[in-house]
Amino acid sequence: MRQQILQAVSSDCSKSRLIYASTFRHADRTCKGKMELVPGSDDVRISSPGVKLTYDDFVQFPDDGKRHELIDGEHYVTPSPNRKHQRVSGNLYLMIGAWLEAHPIGQIYFAPFDVIFSMFDVVEPDLLYLSNERAARVLTDANVKGAPELVIEIGSEGTRGRDETIKRRLYERSGVAEYWIVDPEIDVVRVYRRGANSFGRPLELSAESNDTLTTFLLPGLSLPLSRIFRL
Repeated sequence: MRQQILQAVSSDCSKSRLIYASTFRHADRTCKGKMELVPGSDDVRISSPGVKLTYDDFVQFPDDGKRHELIDGEHYVTPSPNRKHQRVSGNLYLMIGAWLEAHPIGQIYFAPFDVIFSMFDVVEPDLLYLSNERAARVLTDANVKGAPELVIEIGSEGTRGRDETIKRRLYERSGVAEYWIVDPEIDVVRVYRRGANSFGRPLELSAESNDTLTTFLLPGLSLPLSRIFRL
């Protein structure tokens, strides 16, 4: 259902709340008691100076087939993925999932599945991996409340910059052990691995070079990039 986000604004912006109705797509927060429509785009960002959205706001976002995320209290919207994105995501899920069937040391999940790092940081990675030990601490039926060991984002024209900057910084400071950025446009995977307190320099692998991706998190698993990007 198409929905409209209306905002009831008091004289104190911190007391504002989101209310949903039908007709428009999104409404921006203001402190002037007016509703402003945010035009549709591939990457919609709804924000208000001095006001951060929280998980309580996040759960009220419309179920419209798009990916809604909060990063530092800012609302980001990503359109539903294209065919190539889905094939690459499916390839990774099936290969890792098949390995875990034979070596049941953890669990892999695909979007949409909320990862809650804080009340201001809620994301839906394309894929995530949790060891059984980590899952026992952070996995619930509804979401993940804490850092997965592995996060995989499959980039697109609208998300590539965000994946490489604000999402990378979020995963880095939240304790993710390994972060893969998969680029289906050039058949490249960039791997960030945690050092002592931060990610080290990324390792870049490519299908053109016949590279194979491995990870200490899943010892013995080999992922040829030619299979990851196979359509």
